Amino acid sequence: MDRFILLMVACILAGFALINVSLTDTFLASLEPVTTVIGILAVLIFSLFLLYKGFMALVGK
Repeated sequence: MDRFILLMVACILAGFALINVSLTDTFLASLEPVTTVIGILAVLIFSLFLLYKGFMALVGK
């Protein structure tokens, strides 16, 4: 279970990296809004999942 939680934290960090990546002056500049949206969704989904798992651990299930 510990590796699973670390994987979720790594996914959150990857989401932050996608949000902050600078694609200006590259041929991928047109994909910058897409990478930002994917990064935001990754951070939100994995953060909510970790909150849910933490809440369930506190409740006892």
